[in-house]
Amino acid sequence: MKQILRHLWMALPVFLTLAPTHLHAQLSYGGSPWIDGARPLPLALPALDRDALAAEDAVTDRYKEAPWRFGVNHTVDISAVSDGAWTEENDYRVWRMVFDAPGASCMSVRFDEYDVPKGGQLFVYATDGSDILGSFDHRNVKPWGGLATGVVLTDQLVIEYRQPLSLELFPQLHLDEVVQGYRLLSGWPHGDEDRGPFGNSGACNINVNCPEGATWATEKRSVALIVQGNFAVCSGALVNNTSNDGTPYFLTANHCLGNPGNWVYYFNHESSTCTGNSGPTNQSISGGTLLVNSGQSDVALIELSQTPPVAFNVQYAGWDASGAIPSSAVGIHHPSGDVKKICFEDDSPSQQQAAGAAVWYINEWELGVTEGGSSGSPLFDQNHRVIGQLYGGAAACSGSVNNGQPDWYGRFNVSWGQGLAEYLDPSGSGTLVWDGYPDGAITFDNDAGVSISGAPDGVLCGAEEVTIEVTITNTGTNDLTSCMLEYSINGGAIQQQSWAGNLAPFEADVVTLPPFVSQGGVNEVEVTVITPNGVADENALNNTTSVEFTAYEGPTYNYTLTLILDDYGSETTWTLKRLGQTLYQGGPYQDGMDGSEVVVDFCLEQGCYIFRIEDSYEDGICCDWGEGSWTITDPNGEVVSSGGEFGASAQDQFCADETLDAWGLTTATVLAYPVPASDELRVEWPAGTGHMNVRDMAGKSIFSQAITADQTIVDVSSWSEGTYLLEWVGHQGNRYTCHVVVIH
Repeated sequence: MKQILRHLWMALPVFLTLAPTHLHAQLSYGGSPWIDGARPLPLALPALDRDALAAEDAVTDRYKEAPWRFGVNHTVDISAVSDGAWTEENDYRVWRMVFDAPGASCMSVRFDEYDVPKGGQLFVYATDGSDILGSFDHRNVKPWGGLATGVVLTDQLVIEYRQPLSLELFPQLHLDEVVQGYRLLSGWPHGDEDRGPFGNSGACNINVNCPEGATWATEKRSVALIVQGNFAVCSGALVNNTSNDGTPYFLTANHCLGNPGNWVYYFNHESSTCTGNSGPTNQSISGGTLLVNSGQSDVALIELSQTPPVAFNVQYAGWDASGAIPSSAVGIHHPSGDVKKICFEDDSPSQQQAAGAAVWYINEWELGVTEGGSSGSPLFDQNHRVIGQLYGGAAACSGSVNNGQPDWYGRFNVSWGQGLAEYLDPSGSGTLVWDGYPDGAITFDNDAGVSISGAPDGVLCGAEEVTIEVTITNTGTNDLTSCMLEYSINGGAIQQQSWAGNLAPFEADVVTLPPFVSQGGVNEVEVTVITPNGVADENALNNTTSVEFTAYEGPTYNYTLTLILDDYGSETTWTLKRLGQTLYQGGPYQDGMDGSEVVVDFCLEQGCYIFRIEDSYEDGICCDWGEGSWTITDPNGEVVSSGGEFGASAQDQFCADETLDAWGLTTATVLAYPVPASDELRVEWPAGTGHMNVRDMAGKSIFSQAITADQTIVDVSSWSEGTYLLEWVGHQGNRYTCHVVVIH
């Protein structure tokens, strides 16, 4: 039977969707197709053999190890060179191809060759414009060379590609698969008009947004449906790593594997109600790269081709690789391609072997079950951390109740030694238990988390007053009414600051620590939260945080980077390094901002620096898609680095030293003392003539006046406490600055 199931699976491929008008189901880049443009005659797909499909589905639908088929895959050989039709419209070359599939519920396509030049745009849409995907462009080009699209709700599909007439490069577009969906057909095969686009699970399943799933609202955001061609293949989940950096690592089962580059990963496909059968399909990622797979625990780890955007509101699930026996377990999954469901095991799973794989054995679910399409979905322990992914089992619905049969999940602790540790603990810290990101598990009665939200960004020019803001988050189930912060500055004595208030679960409050004056070199602040609600914190993983920043104590020099963006700012990044340490960095930027100016001030001490700028499309920032450029100037306004026309990257080196002093001055600086000041501030200027400007740290001008002597005494008794910037401007435009701190 397993060989038959594998043959049926591999003979067919992936997709999905559901929503009425102009739905962008994948990461796309704006624009609209020209729906009224000239179209070639449609290519008719074969009619559906419903009886044969029903007979095949009757076999495969019973096995969760088999993918859930929702459509028929048609192998095609369609090229933009020899098929469809090209026209010229509005100073563009336009290619269109139309597919006709009478009776189809939805359609999707796969390009086995997708390589479009910058400036080209691709759309996939219903003939009447009711459902649209795109535009896709050069940013959708994948390392494996193909592109799988989501489904469009239509029975007649248009593919439209266009590029400016001035563009000399032509696209490489070749289609090898078209999917004709049928599971949505009203009255067949299940007779359910109110069903999801990929399938409908048994009646004993529980929607994740039912009251039973209320405390799992965080973890559900990590789970996604995997679609390949005409199959809802499996489920899986984003998992966190110990760097908490949002790298899109995605956990699923080894037996689900085909080609992850052809998969479409749908997030938040869930009903907003407890009884609904359909959900949105407008949040998906196309493609991923396989990093780890092993049959010893039936595990696969994939890195998605793109990080889910903020609008997806995803969660990166925490995990437990210790192998500790959980007291209970929860599964979140997409059974039979349906909207997201949840199931509960109130007892401890046991460690067993299944067909040679190390598994957690679920004797019987107390609520809900899993089905085909649930494979690869995460199993969470009582602490809301992943401990495995679904391998197989016999659990299913028997009418509206559970059939009482078991399931088994590949064990995460065994997978850890099969390669997961390399990616999920990149620093090699040896951590075996880690919480989710950006939100931790809400499974403890009294739990407070802490993070630093206000710290110096970049390098401080000399001693400055620094104010650290600390965010306290209630990550427990009880309201948080009190806690204590313990903190140390630069390895000094531990200080305490109490907090009192009333925070509901997941609410946060910001606490400002007393200001301190930075020291030269590396500064470190470490903060720990203790005694939430006057008791011991039940979760120590989120109790401590720290931040480091650098301050200069000797002479400094003010350099300025002026960056002019081209039309594709998202491709531009840069760094400024000294001795391998990144001091400043920027990008990527927003697209469509050609000619926009980005100005960054560098505070540098004596030494040599390397500026490196990169373009991810490897065509620089000038001159095909805008007139981008960069210029770095020294304190005297002299250009030390510039450019814009390059390939993948450009690099320049310059040095800051005493030769920068204006007019041969031995110390071309502004010197202000005492630090901190309270009543009077004595300022020594680089020269006896010039102009003084004073601004607060918000950039607001306090006052300005002409300088007629080498020294000035400034009355600061009326200034508010804080840090200020003093600037001296010479008659030739030379600028020198320093920071002063005022405390009364």
